[in-house]
Amino acid sequence: MKRFSVIALALVCGAALAQREPPARPAAGRIALVDRVVAVVNSEVITQHELLERIERVLRELRRGGTPPPREQLERQVLERLIIDKAQLQLAKETGLRVDDLDLDRTVARVAEDNRMSLTEFRQTLERDGVPFNRFREELRNEIVLSRLREREVDNRIVVSDSELDNYLADQGDKAGAAVEFNLAHVLVRIPEQARPEQVEQRRARAEEAVKRLGQGEDFSRIAAMYSDAPDALQGGSLGWRESNRLPELFVQALSRLQPGAVSGVLRSPAGFHVLKLVERRSAGAAPMLVEQMHARHILLRTSEIVSEDDARRKLLQLRERIVGGADFAELARLHSEDSSASRGGDLGWLYPGDTVPEFERAAAALKPMEVGQPVKSPFGFHLIQVLERRTADVSSERRRLEARKALRDRKRDEAYEEWLRQLRDRTYVDYRLDER
Repeated sequence: MKRFSVIALALVCGAALAQREPPARPAAGRIALVDRVVAVVNSEVITQHELLERIERVLRELRRGGTPPPREQLERQVLERLIIDKAQLQLAKETGLRVDDLDLDRTVARVAEDNRMSLTEFRQTLERDGVPFNRFREELRNEIVLSRLREREVDNRIVVSDSELDNYLADQGDKAGAAVEFNLAHVLVRIPEQARPEQVEQRRARAEEAVKRLGQGEDFSRIAAMYSDAPDALQGGSLGWRESNRLPELFVQALSRLQPGAVSGVLRSPAGFHVLKLVERRSAGAAPMLVEQMHARHILLRTSEIVSEDDARRKLLQLRERIVGGADFAELARLHSEDSSASRGGDLGWLYPGDTVPEFERAAAALKPMEVGQPVKSPFGFHLIQVLERRTADVSSERRRLEARKALRDRKRDEAYEEWLRQLRDRTYVDYRLDER
């Protein structure tokens, strides 16, 4: 089942906040400094307080893995991360992407459950550690928004053609028995879109400076935090374990030549300049992977100028109440669903992982067999979902094609996300005021 990745990020944020010391009060007779603006991002500002708080959080995380860089060397990197996050949240807001309180409440409850606490215990623990519960909720809301924005703008637009799939399977057949997994970390020095030659050379020099410092024995996570423009830079650049077939060919070729612990030279891709570190290498497991399928049905209501989101949700809640009370799901689907499956009583048949949009898949994954879920929003409208049964199947050639399609999507996804972030950053108006001391 597909797991909800933002929960881990939220827990990291919560743990970091829990260690935050309260700001010192000014001594008697001294004038307290007023918070100031360090950057303007389109029509919104980033304050010095926000920047200092995020720097402290990043330093705490980096200290767990080694020696962090000096605070002043992190300042620009952290500010750039805040700018990119702010730009993404603005885009989400402008395009109507939001997480309502009901969805947020369910996610908070899931975080509490993952920590083996009741919601009351979890809230008390946060507040005892100095983390305001409402602040935790809003940070978690932002993480969910960023995750769904990436799904909408990048992940859901990735297409793997049949010809790509056939070529990939043929290539993998030639390499049978040679599957490898790499545990790696990286530095990305991004090149702006339509960069001038001198800008490209400046970025190359920055990547080469990172390689030089790594060659002198400096810690990779420290260098990644200082030099990398990748989303994971402030976590030390770690990408974790990746199968070779889910990495760009440029990375695989470079990693294949490295010994564990070694660092590559500067690599050039459309996104910019990369520096890789091979942490470990291992052979990929040869055991067949079983695929979990679910048999589901749904009722879909689309929103419009006439039918609001509240109207659609309210109607589905009424239908759910009738179904729980004994009404026939299939009959109600035939009467009310606006999906092509309505004539089949809403039956979608057996679904593979990835067959439905992430919002649908997440909601269905949380349901027990025969349970009718709460209304869930997706790009298509609002769904009322029932999972009829689940099964685990080894579907032989079908499964092989499914896994190959997922591998190709994963390979494309990271590259597409980097390119999308670069384009978003290039069209974002930023007024730096950091140096106005």
